[in-house]
Amino acid sequence: MLFEKIIFAESMERKRALPPTYFMISLVAVFILYFVLPVIHIIPFPWNLWGIPPLLIGIYFNLSADRAFKEAGTTVKPFEESGSLITAGVFRISRHPMYAGMVLILLGIAILLGALTPFIVPLVFAILMETVFIRIEEQMMEDKFGQAYLDYENRVRKWL
Repeated sequence: MLFEKIIFAESMERKRALPPTYFMISLVAVFILYFVLPVIHIIPFPWNLWGIPPLLIGIYFNLSADRAFKEAGTTVKPFEESGSLITAGVFRISRHPMYAGMVLILLGIAILLGALTPFIVPLVFAILMETVFIRIEEQMMEDKFGQAYLDYENRVRKWL
């Protein structure tokens, strides 16, 4: 029951998958592609260790953004009305640090694995987040916060 509440958002007629669901599926896909269809290893050891920084930065982005949402007393769930516009911390670097963090984690793992096919996953994940969540969230933020959000949007990049 708790897992279901974390992974799915309640809607009037059906449950909608939340970003952590997409992330977990993407994480599994990275490893499936690596073990089943690696195609070619393009990053040998020790160069693959360059995957550690994006992995750690991605984790930091997600933890920092989550903490900022909690401190502001606003929702982290997509499609729910935000109670405040957060522009400090990691939100000075990215308007969507949690999505950017997830992409960085996937990219870091792909680099660590060193094979070609896992690199497809972070790209597909980013496109999905853009089309399924970010466009709607940004419109909701503009509707709620008006010029303050537009000013923020002009100052800070969407991803990184």
